[in-house]
Amino acid sequence: MKQRLINITLGFCLLLAGCSKGIEERNDAFPALTPVQADVEAGSWKPVLLSKADEFTLLAPAATNTPAYAAELLEIKGWQANMSNQQKEAIRYWGAGGVLRWNEIMRELVAKYNLPPYQNADGTYPVPSAANPFAYPMFPFANPPYAARAYAYVAAAQYDALVAAWYYKKLYNQQAPYKVDAGIKAMLPQSGVSSYPSEGAVLAGVTSELLKLLFPAEQSLVQQKAAEQQLVYIMAGANTRSEVEAGFALGKMVAQKFVGRARTDNAGKAVGTPADWKQMEADCIARGEMPWKSLELPARPPMLAMFGKVKGFLMDSLKVISSRPAPPPSTGSEQFRKELAEIKEFSENPTAERIRIVQFWADGVGTYTPPGHWNAIAAEEFVQKGFSEVRWARNLALLNMAMMDAAICCWDTKFHYFNPRPSQVDPSIKTQTGTPNFPSFTSGHSTFSGAAATLLGYVVPEKAQAFQAMANEASLSRMYGAIHYRSDCEVGLKMGKAIGEMAISRARTDGAD
Repeated sequence: MKQRLINITLGFCLLLAGCSKGIEERNDAFPALTPVQADVEAGSWKPVLLSKADEFTLLAPAATNTPAYAAELLEIKGWQANMSNQQKEAIRYWGAGGVLRWNEIMRELVAKYNLPPYQNADGTYPVPSAANPFAYPMFPFANPPYAARAYAYVAAAQYDALVAAWYYKKLYNQQAPYKVDAGIKAMLPQSGVSSYPSEGAVLAGVTSELLKLLFPAEQSLVQQKAAEQQLVYIMAGANTRSEVEAGFALGKMVAQKFVGRARTDNAGKAVGTPADWKQMEADCIARGEMPWKSLELPARPPMLAMFGKVKGFLMDSLKVISSRPAPPPSTGSEQFRKELAEIKEFSENPTAERIRIVQFWADGVGTYTPPGHWNAIAAEEFVQKGFSEVRWARNLALLNMAMMDAAICCWDTKFHYFNPRPSQVDPSIKTQTGTPNFPSFTSGHSTFSGAAATLLGYVVPEKAQAFQAMANEASLSRMYGAIHYRSDCEVGLKMGKAIGEMAISRARTDGAD
């Protein structure tokens, strides 16, 4: 226990001393998480990967009348008697909610790694390697499909871990330290559930394990954040050290279920091979269509051409194929010429309002991507709803599983049809935000947005129309930016909505409503 204290304290002090995203840069605008309802029965909700909430055993906590527990109370009093302003600010920061704060950290990491590799001297392009993440190009290239998958794994794992935590909270019904000893101040809002295991530590354990897999070069930062979150819950009087240690261990155990799945979900093969890319081009030509080609110089390999074969959370591979939409208008058809002319008109006659829309929804290189944009929208809404930590996790899991499956279906469609971009067919068309390095049909923005808006409309029904309006605008932004044809956007929205409905079907049977 003493060594554990040293480790956590050291990590916390290192973070306060300075890192790439220090406390001084944090968004403290969010209020403390004060759940409208405690969701005390969340331990009975349906997990994503766990076979049952108590799949991993968590032994009973020590009784509150033992000398060991009394020693842990003294530790809390020691922290509270000598607390610095930085430590108080850390408590305020994590007090807004662990799920929220880890989601923010995720978005920052995605933006940092959303950078396409620069070409080699010989005109080829290097591929990021998980085996050597510190070498150039950095691993990962957190493009939209990769980001959608990353958000989904973290959110789903957090949800399962908190369902397990809530099961044991109800089973053991341990009182929080500030309820046991009046000399301890409650520096975080009371959650309405028991303190064993610590939900903050559960989140630190499960999230840090997933992020070390997804962003391996950021292990130091992730461990610092996890150590800080654990210590915050002790200093704030919400948990004793043993409650934190139990939560952290539980979170790490649940994480391994998701890490194991991630290692075998085909994402490692998503780049594809030159033979795969050539076959896709040949199949398109054989159908009598103009094939897509990279417009970059030198030509860049297509982005994650085999991502359509990644294992999703809501759909199996057969469902992905059966959900594939009908072909887009033939590149030799009158309908195609009309849609191309429409995009040329948008390209040549931009308006201030259209430019605003294009820029707001651009979500390109160096940003947290379209899935991250919808996570930010969701976070702002969820703060207003006063969800418990476990309900936050459940709702973000549904949102991000929907967007991951949307990425899979969209990329399956893109590389099945291999449709050219407007600016490829007519080089006089100039885009406003660059040209993505993958085929046109369907629009990724539209598919992501259709899925996200549909699911969020279920979670926050009074905002359903507003979310749909956002999705429509995000979709139109790709036409205004001269990046997509109308068919790409309309079909993408429809496909995304169908995937959002699948997430809603799961929500209706998970026990949370």
